[in-house]
Amino acid sequence: MHDERSRELYDRALSVLPGGVNSPVRAVRPYPFFVERGDGAHVVDADGNKYIDYVMGYGPLLLGHGLPQEVESRIQSQLSDGPMYGAPTEVEVELAEFIARHVQSVEMVRFVNSGTEATTSAVRLARGYTGRDKIVVMQGGYHGAQESTLVEGKTGGTGSPSSSGIPDAFAEETITVPFNDERAVREVFEERGDEIAAVLAEPILGNCASVGPVEGYLDTLREVTDDHGALLVFDEVMTGFRVGGLQCAQGKFGVTPDLTTFAKVIGGGFPVGAIGGPAEIMESFTPTGDVFQAGTYSGHPLSLTAGLEMLRYAAENDVYDHLADLGDQLRSGLADILEDEAPEYTVTGYDSMFKVVFTRDGPRDLSGQCEAGCRQDPDCPRFDYCPKSKADVSAAETERWERLFWPAMKEQGVFLTANQYESQFLSYAHTDEDVEKTLEAYKEVL
Repeated sequence: MHDERSRELYDRALSVLPGGVNSPVRAVRPYPFFVERGDGAHVVDADGNKYIDYVMGYGPLLLGHGLPQEVESRIQSQLSDGPMYGAPTEVEVELAEFIARHVQSVEMVRFVNSGTEATTSAVRLARGYTGRDKIVVMQGGYHGAQESTLVEGKTGGTGSPSSSGIPDAFAEETITVPFNDERAVREVFEERGDEIAAVLAEPILGNCASVGPVEGYLDTLREVTDDHGALLVFDEVMTGFRVGGLQCAQGKFGVTPDLTTFAKVIGGGFPVGAIGGPAEIMESFTPTGDVFQAGTYSGHPLSLTAGLEMLRYAAENDVYDHLADLGDQLRSGLADILEDEAPEYTVTGYDSMFKVVFTRDGPRDLSGQCEAGCRQDPDCPRFDYCPKSKADVSAAETERWERLFWPAMKEQGVFLTANQYESQFLSYAHTDEDVEKTLEAYKEVL
């Protein structure tokens, strides 16, 4: 593949953009390829190279790069009516009604402009509603570029900032625990339960290789928060309307949170975020309550039109069935390849999310393993080896994945997320043929 044009663009970008990018995850080595356009399940770069795309904008593009005509026409119609108004619009009500109708835990919605803004507002709401300051987050969870969650620390202890520019005093209000460690979270609540406003958790660690919950873990979070008067906040920025279909991941796993954050899919590829929950809590937001939250672009009619029309299309067609079938086909095929080529590696993911984790150890006998990716099944021979936390993913061969595997897959025409941690995504535009070509590429490269 030729990349002269991308190299030239990156050279120019380094002069005007920090690191040549606008989000650090895009800064692949030695330099990123620059995308010129999307085409269904593919992207075409500035040099004319075409790739099967499993990044899908890091999650928002449920339907792929080519929108159905009826969805595209309604977005164009909204744009022709004017981009925004500084006043309420009907589409805000319609999308909020759609979310509340399909997500059991949601009665009311406040729209914002990004996943980061959604989780920031949810933390503020939880603190304002409970009158408490501390929050509990999962090690390896990601909740955007906000001060309350860019925190690292020892299990059960107050954290320290994981980024420069964050005062220690901010991080001291955040307690970190390992994902899937029931004992750790119980001990934290036994010691400090009356100080904790909320547990903020992704049902699946989307930025940590799609690691899923062991049976009963999410129920434990629900139990301890109920027992101590704290809120359970599910960050479904990534999983919302992607895992579990219209009921989201909380419906798939059967655990109801107090608050939920959304973004990505609900904007149809445009900037958006949202917080949803029962009216009793949500009305703590201004203007009905005392928890301040506002934004010039909140409820932007173009973003909400794109999200609403895409979700309506998904609800009225076979989008989620197609994605579930294709996801199972891809993960099952990957598991078969790994059994022959790298039996110590692990396939993870649910529905339209997937990853291959370069774990270092595995069982000698793989008979009876989970067929379509790790399900944290205690009866699976891989159960003691598959990743359950950030520490497990970090212990994998992350450098081999990033330095050798990713570039080799790119050369095969497959665009994967840039490192071992970031999840990958299927879209409605992907086909059986795309999956077959992808599996051939994995087999060749591995």
